[in-house]
Amino acid sequence: MRLLFILVILCCQQSFANTPFWGKTGHRVVGEVAQEHIKNSTKRKIEKFLGGQSLSIVATYADDIKSDKRFRGFSPWHYVNFPFDKNYTDVTPSEDGDIIMGIEKCISVIKDDTATKEDKAFYLKLLIHFVGDLHQPLHVGRAEDKGGNDIQVRWFGDGSNLHRVWDSDMIESYGMSYSELSANLPVYSKEQQKAITEGTLLDWVKESQELAKKVYGSVEVGEKLGYNYMYDNFDTVRAQLEKGGLRLAKILDDIF
Repeated sequence: MRLLFILVILCCQQSFANTPFWGKTGHRVVGEVAQEHIKNSTKRKIEKFLGGQSLSIVATYADDIKSDKRFRGFSPWHYVNFPFDKNYTDVTPSEDGDIIMGIEKCISVIKDDTATKEDKAFYLKLLIHFVGDLHQPLHVGRAEDKGGNDIQVRWFGDGSNLHRVWDSDMIESYGMSYSELSANLPVYSKEQQKAITEGTLLDWVKESQELAKKVYGSVEVGEKLGYNYMYDNFDTVRAQLEKGGLRLAKILDDIF
């Protein structure tokens, strides 16, 4: 299992190749939440692969490498598109891969005793990012509008699109750093946390898709969005960031 696997998928590109995914702040929040909830034994093992870097710091890695053409084949791993009236298992998976296959691949490499430390570290950083992406509902959006990227809107008077509003506009407008925001997410009881982390990867995908349906219905093309939209939707953003972090922690504890 070599990092040269990258070269095999270089030619696999889709329409999201240059699209942002959860802004840096959002991804770091997911990483910070996971860092707070993983077991100490998991934390110690992860530190060996990440050289002491925190999950929040490496959470943006999969976006950071997108400007390097050697890694373009990983772009389809940030999202998945399938009809809203279907389940993922009802359709033929993309030959280029998707977020589900990407997460499963990352887990398999990290668990592989024959994989190099370099490969394990690489796929661990990708995993941290992709689990965050999964909880941005438009990453399970419609292919025909590139997950809301083609739905143009105004955000506080500036040009934007629906995908960007959910990726970063609302989060950046809230005005908190990732550490401040992660400290002010919804507080769940132990029972609620257990319920959130139960289920399978496909259950979480379907949950995000159900949210995506609501997001699509929340705007009109060209609509001017601002305070009212934040008021109606930012609690959902905060909940998704918390869920992403809790589920990432569960995945990492299961791996290590």
